[in-house]
Amino acid sequence: MMDKLPKWADILLVPLISLLLAALVSALVLLAIGQSPMQALTVMVNGAIVSPYGWGYTLYYATSFIFTGLAVSVAYHAGLFNIGAEGQAQLGGLGVALACLFLPWPHWSLALVGAMVGAALFGAAWAAIPAWLQAKRGSHIVITTIMFNYIAAAVLIYLLVEVLRPAGQMDPASARFPATTSLPQFQDIPGLQSLFLRYAADGTVRLNAEGLPLYQKVPANVTFFLAILACVGVWVMLWHTRLGYMIRAFGKSEKAARYAGISAVKITMTVMLISGALAGLMAINNVMGQSERLLQNSAEGAGFIGIAVALMGRNHPVGVFLAAILFGFLYQGGAALGLETAIPIELRTVVQGLVILFTGALDQMVRMMLGWAFRARRTV
Repeated sequence: MMDKLPKWADILLVPLISLLLAALVSALVLLAIGQSPMQALTVMVNGAIVSPYGWGYTLYYATSFIFTGLAVSVAYHAGLFNIGAEGQAQLGGLGVALACLFLPWPHWSLALVGAMVGAALFGAAWAAIPAWLQAKRGSHIVITTIMFNYIAAAVLIYLLVEVLRPAGQMDPASARFPATTSLPQFQDIPGLQSLFLRYAADGTVRLNAEGLPLYQKVPANVTFFLAILACVGVWVMLWHTRLGYMIRAFGKSEKAARYAGISAVKITMTVMLISGALAGLMAINNVMGQSERLLQNSAEGAGFIGIAVALMGRNHPVGVFLAAILFGFLYQGGAALGLETAIPIELRTVVQGLVILFTGALDQMVRMMLGWAFRARRTV
């Protein structure tokens, strides 16, 4: 029987070794296709971290992954595997679009509150149907949430083409949101502006026609701070409230929880509503904060990446935050890799898959190796 690892090793060493193994295998793949691993790493770091443009995009991607990672984590603590965050995020985008297009907002702060309500309600409503089927009819949550991803995509396409598409517009997308709903991006926020100054070749700050400094435009916006608040809120709910205790107790042993008087129907419905709301909130980042209109693929695959983020983050808000930053780095660094080198951009998907493989499927193997190492150290 494998010895239990120390808590610090379980939290730090297991993910770190999994990452190193994924990086090692990725390097071998690069060597196999005749490319330099060091060049690839340098380009990814420069493209995703070093420049303000790069880390602006890294944090933009990470914001979406935080919301979907939290959505998967909350459900996981109740013993439920929500694979429907992608569809819930798409329907959340619909809620954002309806709130921004059909309600008059005098200021972006009020529009943000309205968009949050719309995104959370639509995401929760889409998660409620699989939750009810699981709680009342015994339908497996994994199967129903997967199916509802495709249904959500079909519903969104229909609405964009037949209902929300402006007359005379060819692409399936809604009208642009009013200017009053535009969220401040990082280069617009006082205190962060100096980080995004644009410089000329001689090192001086570039100025516009009015003599004011020019700033590098990035998609990262105030939704990032909303994502941090969501991490804090989930942590408080799961570990410092009665509801969180019932959720975790139900996830550990459904039979014991039922014996203690915890309603399976209530927990299943409540958890999936919270999970769907978190996934829906993701849409604020890209629908309202970046594109400022509802597009066909509004979720951009973030719902599926959230599964890997939750697994790697050990379903803890702090771990989810750090894992989301890592996957944001992989996304932006992979894009730089495809633009600046001959390495195919699809390698980003390979690296993501390897990270998921080692942090998820091969997690037990890493734990076993560490268990042997700690046992050998104790016998010396």
